[in-house]
Amino acid sequence: MISHTAMKSYTRMARYLLTRLAYMLPVVWLVVSVVFLMIHLVPGDPIQAMLGEGAAGADVTAARHAYGLDEPLPLQYVHYWRGVLQGDLGRSVRLNKPVGQLVAAAWPATLRLALCAMLVAVLLAVPAGVRSATRRNRWDDRALSFFSLLGLSFPNFALGPILILLFAIRLDILPVSGASGIGAFVRPAVTMGLSLAAILTRMVRTSMLEELGQDYIRTARAKGLSESHVVYGHALRNALIPVVTVLGLQFGALLAGAIVTETIFAWPGLGRLTINAISNRDYALVQGCLLTIGLTYVAVNFLTDLAYSALNPRIRQ
Repeated sequence: MISHTAMKSYTRMARYLLTRLAYMLPVVWLVVSVVFLMIHLVPGDPIQAMLGEGAAGADVTAARHAYGLDEPLPLQYVHYWRGVLQGDLGRSVRLNKPVGQLVAAAWPATLRLALCAMLVAVLLAVPAGVRSATRRNRWDDRALSFFSLLGLSFPNFALGPILILLFAIRLDILPVSGASGIGAFVRPAVTMGLSLAAILTRMVRTSMLEELGQDYIRTARAKGLSESHVVYGHALRNALIPVVTVLGLQFGALLAGAIVTETIFAWPGLGRLTINAISNRDYALVQGCLLTIGLTYVAVNFLTDLAYSALNPRIRQ
């Protein structure tokens, strides 16, 4: 049988989950609404821009009717929501394929790249931040602070071509572009992950310094625990709570940065698909790509809230 204490814990967790879901619904509504209004905020006639200035009037009228743009705006809004709920995001004019099919084919590549970039950032930032905190104001702390500042100052569009020149052309150990093989992940993941690693390094350092000054750390040392056990077994676990929040927030930045990075490395993901759709004035595809990025960001923030509550049970109280 489930104890009374466990039942209360499950009840608090369920209440917290429902509360976060209730907070997420207005955000989802706002994301869908903004994406819908984008096509109406574009200067000029989007159908005319899509078909070109030399398009016949009958073709423009037929295309406007096919996209439902000849209907009143509230009715278009209702139809768009109905399509989103049914998974129908329209049809790409340039590629003559359903937008949902194109997005579904590109989204996993972007998600894998973002997760690899986040893994690179965590593997670099956590050891560097801990080292910097435990060696405060020493030469290695100053060196790590310098490199983290350098990482913050170096944009993706500059780092990407440098990595191509170095590893693909000069050393010839990685492919120039594409997504075939594990080696293809290295350069775009490093390009996206270095700037995030710089942010996380400073975050881990600050959080670790705060934890290392707490009373429970002094108690653990007084009990004779080894320094590595004190640092990694006690201080780091509590120091990672705010870092998890930053990771969730920065995931959206990784998705936005993927647009530039995927274009540089010819990565077949959602970012490159968005750029091609903008270049081709394929507004239905642009809407589908941006909607997917926005909803992914919302979902990741929701999962971050759950992870934060798991690390810090006091949040559920």
